[in-house]
Amino acid sequence: MNKGYAVFCDADRWFYDAPYRRTEDGGYPAGTAAVPEGWQSHRTGDWLAWRPVEHRLPAQGWKIHVSATLDNAESVLDRVRDYCVPRRIAFKFVPSRHLLHNRNAKYADRAGAGKFVTVYPADTEEFGRIAADLDVLLGGEPGPYILSDLRWGRGPVYVRYGSFTLRHCHDERGELVPAIEDPEGRLVPDPRGPVFRLPEWVTPPEFLRPHLDARSAVTLADLPYSVERALHFSNGGGVYLARDSRTGERVVLKEARPYAGLAADGADAVTRLHREQQALERLAGLDCVPAVRDAFTIGEHHFLALEYLDGKPLNTFFARRHPLIEADPDPAELAAYTRWAMAVHRKVSEAVAAVHARGIVFNDLHLFNVMVREDEGGYEDEGGYEGEGGYEGEGAGESGGGDGAGDGPTVWLLDFEAAADGADGSRQTVANPAFVAPADRRGFSVDRYALACLRLALFLPLTSLLVLDRSKAAHLAAIAAEQFPVPRDYLDEAVAEILAGPDGSPGPQPAEPYLPVPPGEWPASRDSLAAAITAAATPDREDRFFPGDIAQFAHPGGGLSVGYGAAGVLYALAETGHSPWPEAEEWLLDRTKDPASGTPPGFYDGLAGLAWTLERLGHPERALELAERITGQSWDAAAPDLHSGLAGIGLALDALGTATGETGLHEAALRCAGLVADAIRTDGTDRTDGTDGSAPGRKAGLLHGASGPALLFLRLYERLGDRELLDLAAACLRRDLGACVTSAFGTLQVNEGWRTMPYLGSGSVGIGMVLDDYLRHTPDESFEQARRQIVRAAQATFYAQPGLFRGAAGMVLYLARTTCTGPGTEQADIDRQIEALARHAVPYQSHLAFPGEQLMRLSMDLATGTAGTLLALGSAAPAVRAQLPFLPPLPRPLNRSRTGS
Repeated sequence: MNKGYAVFCDADRWFYDAPYRRTEDGGYPAGTAAVPEGWQSHRTGDWLAWRPVEHRLPAQGWKIHVSATLDNAESVLDRVRDYCVPRRIAFKFVPSRHLLHNRNAKYADRAGAGKFVTVYPADTEEFGRIAADLDVLLGGEPGPYILSDLRWGRGPVYVRYGSFTLRHCHDERGELVPAIEDPEGRLVPDPRGPVFRLPEWVTPPEFLRPHLDARSAVTLADLPYSVERALHFSNGGGVYLARDSRTGERVVLKEARPYAGLAADGADAVTRLHREQQALERLAGLDCVPAVRDAFTIGEHHFLALEYLDGKPLNTFFARRHPLIEADPDPAELAAYTRWAMAVHRKVSEAVAAVHARGIVFNDLHLFNVMVREDEGGYEDEGGYEGEGGYEGEGAGESGGGDGAGDGPTVWLLDFEAAADGADGSRQTVANPAFVAPADRRGFSVDRYALACLRLALFLPLTSLLVLDRSKAAHLAAIAAEQFPVPRDYLDEAVAEILAGPDGSPGPQPAEPYLPVPPGEWPASRDSLAAAITAAATPDREDRFFPGDIAQFAHPGGGLSVGYGAAGVLYALAETGHSPWPEAEEWLLDRTKDPASGTPPGFYDGLAGLAWTLERLGHPERALELAERITGQSWDAAAPDLHSGLAGIGLALDALGTATGETGLHEAALRCAGLVADAIRTDGTDRTDGTDGSAPGRKAGLLHGASGPALLFLRLYERLGDRELLDLAAACLRRDLGACVTSAFGTLQVNEGWRTMPYLGSGSVGIGMVLDDYLRHTPDESFEQARRQIVRAAQATFYAQPGLFRGAAGMVLYLARTTCTGPGTEQADIDRQIEALARHAVPYQSHLAFPGEQLMRLSMDLATGTAGTLLALGSAAPAVRAQLPFLPPLPRPLNRSRTGS
């Protein structure tokens, strides 16, 4: 689970939206007050900035951060404002309690956590004076430690050197990151991790020496444990595997930072650690929970030492063994898995009952907080694929106990920081989205709800969808009963618990059929998807016309883009036969007259994609205006990829040159190709043995790997006939194939080091798309073998998400387009994947819609949501054959021919 998505769920019931758009929190008085005469203010994401009208800040330098708690924030803000305004010092602040809570929450970004006010000194001398003054004004006020900064005195004043203005460059992995300027005038990454770092060319002023010395004096020398490795980090602290230096016993150490890692009730990590200790002490003697070994404090950090449990989190067992990761699971394997899943659920239920018997509500039951050890007669552990998502429970990876040998798996419950006394009847304060109970559940009923979700999730791990629509539970149960030999009443019991009212009364019966139309019923599904997109439109908003992924809010212009915004949605609608939408096109035209400063130049995230789409929609003048902007920029620091970099820019400019007759755009595309080729040669990618790309974790695939540049070289080869371009395409494809591994099932997938990926965007299927195009021009037996293995990767019975770039829709588009023949590529195989999309679908205003990444909210965009699924279905539809940009349909193999195709 990507925990960054959770804060984008608060502002809207159905869609991801910027946290600051939540209306329940009126904000601090300073945030709603009129700015003084001679000042101006502007909103940037979670921040509200105040600046004197005539003030011109340096591009970078020393800046000051002030932290605060929820209780003292208003007072701290008032004092900083009253200090800065008469001195005409620019500053910005988080304007509401809700947003401050988000920044300090358990799974907030550790690098940005704690930052409440930022003050911008004009130079180093003013920096020292302001920091000293604020320390006098605020010194000793409580606030979370800002990990990215140097603390001034006792806090809450912190300092760091960095950029004042919004500038970006690409890092060594090709990702767009905040930038600062080095002494040679080059933009380089501005490090913003959870550790204080100075750029190598910056010498700290002498007045910082006492604070640097104080920081260096903090050590763990007195820690009575030797830490072997970190298991998990959150904003509240770390979890470590350690050994007691006094006894030699292995333990798990949990660390808690004061004022950080807030839960829903405002409790910080220290409070929650003490709650866990108290709960586990009440549960002492139970063999289903870890025992407390020690509790202590070093400096300001609190620690709890727990018994080490020799097992693995339940989510890793699921990801390794679930039979639906195969294309055609054996009935015996389905039966064996069903027995194991029911045994695990029984054991977890018994553990929860034992906890309840001691008067404790667990309050945070989910796949990551259950530790499992296989005992005699259990389901054998074969190791392998770790699956998506990291370990969420803070006992991560290895912790221990229990007997249970000979009686199936042994289970333990982990992470009792949210535990409460059952008599309190309190709500959940920490929860996994796939197991979060409705707001009306209290006390022990919270755990009963989670147990019901677990019963479904062990078969189909899609219970995150219940946040959108609890009646989806009945739909999931029906699908699970079709796939597994599990008693239907066993699943129906879980559905009844999920749908029940707060008093346990039966809930409403779900409608039958659940979906307004099955995804495979084209063109009815097309019309329903288009109606959902239309119903979700927000033409009155400046930042977006269609709700989509949180990437809409990552940089200026995100809501306009091909990947995540209006351009991609309009493209998908046009490709699938939807009539023009003048209002939406005018909205897009209005906002591309003068694109927001900082809008990236890339294809899926920026200007190149906007220009290409507008030309296809019949607006060549605006397309050429945007192309001129792109060609006028420096590309020296651009990455070579398709998503944001030179490959996408080059493809767009070349296509625009063909469409408009502007030969200069062809020349610009060749300039892109030259820069990409230089980057490839510098990186060693032109080796022919594939070993250069084999390091686990190296980016590969269509969007961010070398397959995007391969596509650029292929399209230019088709126009120019230069054999060197074809050779460069081959070198790029070999690089990406070198980053792949073959699974035990014979599937070829990208190896990310901790998981393998088959998907269209960053997995092997995207590589397969370009292999198909390459093999139209010249034979290559190694490429032929690779694409046969990639076809197998697109045949799994289950994919965690439905999206085009990271889910099942991408498999539909790939199988519908590939020229590879044989098992897995026939029409029945495509139809099976289309039918499987129903698992993720949710009705929206009586129309067919799909969730975005993490499944917690719907998305209408191309990359992650409903528009992408629409495009994929259109690619497989007779007489439609919608296409992904720069990847037009290929001749259909005979085994997939349909009447009218």
